[in-house]
Amino acid sequence: MFTLHSRALIYGLQISAAQHMLDFDYLSWREPSVAGFIHPGTKNSLHKLFFGNKEILIPSFPDFFSVPKNISSGLDTLVNFASFRSAWKSTLEAMNTWYFKNIIIIAEWIPERQTLEIIEKNKTAWLNIIGPATVGAMHAWVFRAGNTWGSLDNIIDSKLYQSWSVWFVSKSGGMSNELRRVIADRTDGTWLSLALWGDAYNIMDFPTALTIMQDDESVKMIVMLWEIGWRDELKVASMISEWKITKPVVAWCIGTINEEISGEVQFGHAGAKSNKEEETASYKNKILRESGAIVPQSYMDFWDIIQDTYQKLSLPERTEIDIRAPLSHIQKRKKTHFTSTISDERGEELLYNGKKISDFTTHPDIGRVIWNLWLKRELPDYACQFINTVIVLIADHGPAVSGAQNTIVTARAWNDLKSSLISGLATIWPRFGWAIDGAWKYWLESVYSNVNAEDFIQTMKTSWENIPGIGHKVKSKFNPDKRCEILNTLAWDFPISKHLDFAKSVETLTLEKKSNLILNVDGYIAAMLLDIFEDIGMSYDEKKMYVEAWIFNGLFLLARTIGFIGHAIDQKRLGEGLYRTAWEDILYTD
Repeated sequence: MFTLHSRALIYGLQISAAQHMLDFDYLSWREPSVAGFIHPGTKNSLHKLFFGNKEILIPSFPDFFSVPKNISSGLDTLVNFASFRSAWKSTLEAMNTWYFKNIIIIAEWIPERQTLEIIEKNKTAWLNIIGPATVGAMHAWVFRAGNTWGSLDNIIDSKLYQSWSVWFVSKSGGMSNELRRVIADRTDGTWLSLALWGDAYNIMDFPTALTIMQDDESVKMIVMLWEIGWRDELKVASMISEWKITKPVVAWCIGTINEEISGEVQFGHAGAKSNKEEETASYKNKILRESGAIVPQSYMDFWDIIQDTYQKLSLPERTEIDIRAPLSHIQKRKKTHFTSTISDERGEELLYNGKKISDFTTHPDIGRVIWNLWLKRELPDYACQFINTVIVLIADHGPAVSGAQNTIVTARAWNDLKSSLISGLATIWPRFGWAIDGAWKYWLESVYSNVNAEDFIQTMKTSWENIPGIGHKVKSKFNPDKRCEILNTLAWDFPISKHLDFAKSVETLTLEKKSNLILNVDGYIAAMLLDIFEDIGMSYDEKKMYVEAWIFNGLFLLARTIGFIGHAIDQKRLGEGLYRTAWEDILYTD
């Protein structure tokens, strides 16, 4: 079922369960098993957890189909913490992804019809599905599913950081904790242990689980803990008597007290209810004993029977793994207060996005640096050339625009360069320099929704909104903007142009109304950036995440900083005095 390479998704943002799994991984000297979370209704995000004494980032995704290929290709297990209301739907969705060979369903009280539907679907899917109403599974030294088997102290006391010889299966999660500790005290320890289910219907049954263990050469003996209700134990008894199970089986069915109580009683689990003699504890224990299973006379003898059976195997002694070093790392860890994924200055050479700074200086390219630091990606040459060109085209737009004016006025007051620059940058907001941000929203949503240009313009007209990225005070169809012509030439090398094509189709219609309603430089930049994002495989949600982080306007801020610094230095060089607006430029009125 599980291997040292097993990797899991956790359905639900179960940070504690993920940390328990990672701590077990670290003690077991294996790589992290938690690949990510499925957290419906949210955007892609990262969560800090510990692996040993170092923090790592675990991603979460809104659904299974948002999981990128570099993560999904290595998955084999889903630990499903969905509530009983959504466990059925999320399990079926998981089965349709074909990522998994193991699914563990934690929720109790899933409607029986829904559990039966999962069972029916699994007749063709052939997955190992444990549950519903399970605490999970534990493969010693290999893999831990969720919170199963308690605290780290309990894991250590039960020697579960190392593989041993006994396979254990039960219905009860609580009793499993106790029995695994008993097995550790009375034998060399547990190899694989499962808590199959507690609801009325289960997906993996005891006969299936025993077949898996019979074929596993590492398993030398089997310990089973049953309860009243259902009749899987009778099938197991037949398997033992027919020699389909040849390994020693120590078994006990709990619930004999039920036969001393008058009236109908149901124990904690939904399935723990005997309606016929064959479902009582005494009957099951009798049949198992007759089949050849090793069954004590009472639970009080169970521990001794386990020890006696193990000793008769005469297995060679095995040396325990020394876990003092990894355990000390876990105990001494400390949370960080900041997270950075783009650069690292701690080594011999500064790293940008995990790459040495010298790698960027062989052929200096500011576009490549920007993509690595802003998107954490290596982008194609055409995308780097685009960024380089954009920075050149929008670095400055003359001294008359408001941002440059504020920079100039502040510099002439003999403020320092930093203050002058801040004054200019503080002017950038919706009425100055924010059109790229306005344009991307309309281009992205329109293309995503397959809206045509005519309907888009009519919608904007009805809402009395101007179209960001369309229009210019000076340039027009007959006096084109050279910057737009340069960008249009670059667009010939773009593999994808769906957003730019839409923006141009809008321009075609707006020019019929007025000659200066052209697709301006802001509209070009927004559309072409979206086309780059499309080309590198960004999802719709990922595009929105980046643009809502102001990455588009980040380009404007970066580029215009160059121009503002130039204006501030220019005023210092000219020795201009303090600026005062002339009276004739001001209308004084009551």
